[in-house]
Amino acid sequence: MTLDQSQIDEQMRTLGWVRFEGVLDADHVAALGRDAEAVYAERRMVQVRNGVAANMEGAAHHALGLGNSLDRLVGDMPLMDQIEHYFGGKTILLNFGMTLHPPGGTNYTHKPHRDIRTWSNGFRLSLNMLVMLDDFTIENGATRLLEGSHRVKDMPSADHFSQHAISLTGRAGDIILFDSLAVHSAAPNRSAALRRGLTLCFGRPFMKPHMDWPRFLPVETHSGLTPTARQLLGFHARVPTSVEDYYQPPENWAFKADQI
Repeated sequence: MTLDQSQIDEQMRTLGWVRFEGVLDADHVAALGRDAEAVYAERRMVQVRNGVAANMEGAAHHALGLGNSLDRLVGDMPLMDQIEHYFGGKTILLNFGMTLHPPGGTNYTHKPHRDIRTWSNGFRLSLNMLVMLDDFTIENGATRLLEGSHRVKDMPSADHFSQHAISLTGRAGDIILFDSLAVHSAAPNRSAALRRGLTLCFGRPFMKPHMDWPRFLPVETHSGLTPTARQLLGFHARVPTSVEDYYQPPENWAFKADQI
């Protein structure tokens, strides 16, 4: 079902989430799935090497920098108009992760949680994007979400969440946007196959991303970034590192005037 903008706004305001169907075609989804699995394998080695692999199975973060379809997704971000509409202005990418949910797997995402700790009382600080790379079903552990919980300061009890949360089912290529204050969790994957998705989080430019993207990405890749990628990766919302850098005409500001 296609919603008009007023319906999208109302559903986001009241329920805290909206599904956009068929945003990505099958070829795009297939490329993202292959690259997500390759990046996960690399991130998993780091988790193991640094002794933080426990409770992290199937989860990986900061899935950029390898010049693949995941990087290109940021360069031509789907639903960018909806994301900026949500904030009423510019936004940056706070995190780019993935959930490769294996059969029978459990990790920290199975506990009901919010992806932002600050209660902002209606002021929109952060927005989540869930990109479905496989069909999300109840059997394979579709993300669960408690509708309206973004409007309630206190966290619900585990029993309340279990009884009232809905399953965000959908088809590969669908994208869900939801308020980062909405309480959500992974669910058990009782199927025989991996259930893959991308998990992105957007925020206002004055917020700190989970990764310093301009320093994280190889310098030689900077010149090839699209304007959308430069915006999302915080190239226009940097902090000066010296007084010389601070006292500059507006066109040279590290933190551009339109980012507020």
